[in-house]
Amino acid sequence: MVTRIVVGYTANESGADALALGGRLAAASEALLEVVMVLPIEARGAVVPPDTGYERHLKERSRGWLAEASARLGDGVEQALHIRYAESFAEGLVAAAHEFGASLIVVGAARGGLLGRSRIGSVANDLLHASDVPVALAPAGSRETPVSLGVTRITGAVGTRSGAGSVLDISVRLARLTHAPLRLVSLVSIDLPAGMDEELASLASTAHADDVLEAARRALPAGTTATSVVASGDTIEQAVAALEWHAGEVVIVGSSRLATPSRLFLGSTASKMLRELPVPMIVVPRATS
Repeated sequence: MVTRIVVGYTANESGADALALGGRLAAASEALLEVVMVLPIEARGAVVPPDTGYERHLKERSRGWLAEASARLGDGVEQALHIRYAESFAEGLVAAAHEFGASLIVVGAARGGLLGRSRIGSVANDLLHASDVPVALAPAGSRETPVSLGVTRITGAVGTRSGAGSVLDISVRLARLTHAPLRLVSLVSIDLPAGMDEELASLASTAHADDVLEAARRALPAGTTATSVVASGDTIEQAVAALEWHAGEVVIVGSSRLATPSRLFLGSTASKMLRELPVPMIVVPRATS
């Protein structure tokens, strides 16, 4: 069965970033890239009587933009181009992912963010708090990374909360599909209450992080190898900044424990990671059990 990836495409820099990341993931995993432009449902006359001239113009423009996107990807990525209608861009992408049986939705960060960083816009925010399909967020400037680079490493951010198993499973699966090395990371941030001994708290937190990594290593499927590292800092952002990151790397994180089963909900740790993370992040839905 062919793996399918949905890219939410828009004719701007954010759309180009999503397209580039989707292209790299598809090329590395030999997946079919479903490039989707979502138009407002009003353009199809579902709410008001259609203006056929406007509808034709909008569809022609969208087809032109999709053709440009296809040319940008080149011949190295198997692709299909689609126009869909929906009440919202996020709703249309989730519906497309269901339609195609896609394993991932890729969107770009909001415009105006720092180069190499992700700034969550309204579309990504909707997806990262409601989708039942994993969502990848392409940082600003991802379009500058060549598709031919592929995926150079998969990093799974592991923990002990509900959903950690899903992160590990998807990290292993994606590393295999993309032929990329696997790294497991446990984050430690020392945000101390007043009066608490800093050295003692640091030792306890690091020991806990080591235990988390050891449990993750024991849970790896037979024959799977992975490096592991504890990242520490006074804050999550500092812990992320202290890590080494490769061009072409992808990070996988789990949903908050507040997420309903089989749905995404971007938690506070992942949100803090995004402020400093220089590589794409994939958020996976909370497990059903």
